[in-house]
Amino acid sequence: MNYYTPTGFHFPAEWAKHTATWLSWPHKEASWPGKIDLIYPKYCEFIKVVSEGELVRINVKDEQMAAFAKQQLIVAGVDLKRIEFFEFETNDAWCRDHGPAFLINPDTKQKAIVDWGYNAWGGKYPPFDLDDVIPTKIGDRFGLQVYHPGIVMEGGSVDFNGKGTLITTTACLLNKNRNPHLNQQQIEEYLQNYYGVEQVLWLGDGIVGDDTDGHIDDITRFVNEDTVVTVLEENKNDENYNLLQENLEELKIMRLSNGKQLNIVELPMPDAVVYDDQRLPASYANFYIANSAVVVPTYRCANDDKALDILQECFPDRKVVGIDSTDIIWGLGSFHCLSQQEPGV
Repeated sequence: MNYYTPTGFHFPAEWAKHTATWLSWPHKEASWPGKIDLIYPKYCEFIKVVSEGELVRINVKDEQMAAFAKQQLIVAGVDLKRIEFFEFETNDAWCRDHGPAFLINPDTKQKAIVDWGYNAWGGKYPPFDLDDVIPTKIGDRFGLQVYHPGIVMEGGSVDFNGKGTLITTTACLLNKNRNPHLNQQQIEEYLQNYYGVEQVLWLGDGIVGDDTDGHIDDITRFVNEDTVVTVLEENKNDENYNLLQENLEELKIMRLSNGKQLNIVELPMPDAVVYDDQRLPASYANFYIANSAVVVPTYRCANDDKALDILQECFPDRKVVGIDSTDIIWGLGSFHCLSQQEPGV
């Protein structure tokens, strides 16, 4: 058991250069009950946009699933030369949370993986045994050092500025269904030791409908080393209004490790997305930063264009692309939840 990552390794910011984006092909009908067939066109559109600037590596169960995926990708006009398939069977599609956390050492040009424990957001959706071992399988396949902290951690619960700061939520990481034996200080030590960060910033709650118990990637994201975008609800009668205002006030008093105040860019929330009488965790903050584009979930409402314009100003060096996520969000996640970047060195 390795308890610490070696000196010099860290988890890069998402906007740092990628070698590839990792995905796990969606196949679990219970995650999109009655709708799984409807998600493939937009999912493949996402792959097409990302693959224009980097490889896309996809976990599949077997050749049959790979063949089905290729068929869907061809229909979407994806260049299959940009796609690589790996027969690593998964339980579900949420690669942000069960996929490998890649570390790099810029001095030695080495890459490594952290294989955090994974329990499907506090044991909500068993089985999750196949998902739990995905990072080690990928590490073994590529001959990379794999570190096993021995605690539960999900990629969607943390976001990074690439300069030593990580932001997360108490609602998720201090939830008793994750690591009940650890207190906040102990969890911070794990984050610092394994992600190679100096500072952990804590927000409170996540948005209504988020079954992950408050992942940061639905509320607040770094867009450069000292700037975050954070979602706010304009309707004072909406369930999200007060909790997002509280997060904004917390962000205002935070300081980075160099003493600087955060630059805060306010991002609207979409209209409430309700399906089958269930409020879904629709948020523009669940965007994915790829090499050549930033892919933003949209929801067929008036704030879509406003959110895209704000994010385009945040990423002048990339095209910001909106893709309709109205069907995908029925799975209770969107493009960031579905993807995990593999950085270059």
